[in-house]
Amino acid sequence: MEWLIAAGLHPRANTTTLVIARDLGARMNYDTGHALYCLHKIVARTGISRASVKRHIGYLRELGSLAWVQHGTRTNIRRALGLSGYAGTATIYAAVIPAAYDHALGHRIIGTGYEARAVADYRQMPETHAQATPTTTVDNTSSNPVDNSAKRSCEPPSLTSATQKGQVQMAGGVTTTAARSPKNSTPRSPTTQEQVRSKKRATILGTTVTAAGMQLGDTLARAIRHHVPWTRKATHDQLRWVCADMGEQQWTKDQAIRFAVEAGHTHAAGYAWQPDHPHHLIAAALHTTNDNQLEDTAPTGTDTVHAVAWKDSTAGQAAAQQAALAALFATSAPDKQPKRTDEDRLRARLNWDTWPDVAHHYATDPDDALDLYGIRLCTYAIRMDSRQEVQA
Repeated sequence: MEWLIAAGLHPRANTTTLVIARDLGARMNYDTGHALYCLHKIVARTGISRASVKRHIGYLRELGSLAWVQHGTRTNIRRALGLSGYAGTATIYAAVIPAAYDHALGHRIIGTGYEARAVADYRQMPETHAQATPTTTVDNTSSNPVDNSAKRSCEPPSLTSATQKGQVQMAGGVTTTAARSPKNSTPRSPTTQEQVRSKKRATILGTTVTAAGMQLGDTLARAIRHHVPWTRKATHDQLRWVCADMGEQQWTKDQAIRFAVEAGHTHAAGYAWQPDHPHHLIAAALHTTNDNQLEDTAPTGTDTVHAVAWKDSTAGQAAAQQAALAALFATSAPDKQPKRTDEDRLRARLNWDTWPDVAHHYATDPDDALDLYGIRLCTYAIRMDSRQEVQA
């Protein structure tokens, strides 16, 4: 660098340029010849202003002493590595010996640009070459710049790829640089996070996330956090995510709070122990409830989409016509009730909010209630009715 600056190859390069070059050289990886830019660290170590550092780095590139290995961008390198947080992609420079320097000193060069290598021929050198000392030096007193018109001196100071060359091999006293492995470019396989992001987001129950559902889930999470103390160890984002299914099903605040309270009572949360991950407990309760409802609402594989109310069904209309005829002819309606169908059971088990009616029906006729509502809904209704009596 001292020779390049003294030779006047760049009219604006000076001692400040040399200080910055030495800072980069101290941090350079001598196996690859690369060094990180780290603008703010150069400013802190040298005391040179940011603007001056940027300007003199440009002089080094124009001199042919630096080549770009990687241009810095705002791309988050931590995300590509699977880490959290943000860090921009760093600028990496490679140290380069300009062709003008080799031409001035009479070096023989093989190759061009960054991959050029100097060759020394020792076949006709005298034996005392090792003890000989140079008697002539380059005259740098002239203000005229070194002739840099050769083709090899016009290589652009930027690299398209960074490859590490093998060591120089000796063959008959002549040094040659051979590529030890062919250049092959393999496509980068997507990372795990990129594969996850490529898929559509779904809730913990497998429902596709919608903006309206997430907004309602956020409201329900705030309500649960406010009214159920043992859930406050979880963050708001964790509660919001487990409440996404509630939002997709259009739950009310009372339903969400009651569900969280029931889940806590089932596992004695807030009394016998304080869960470290409350959102896991709520998620497990959601899975259990969903499995129970799926088992109860489709006992025989009935199509719920085409299910109709009792009064609109064929059996219901037949019963209504029979009652109308009995009233018209003043005859008593038959005591025998119409036979219950799977459609009746399906409609009765869809809504668990009718547990007071289920509890009353079970107290009146347990067998009929079990047949109509199923054992799970009846058990839930009895538990809720008993708890209400205890609270009263």
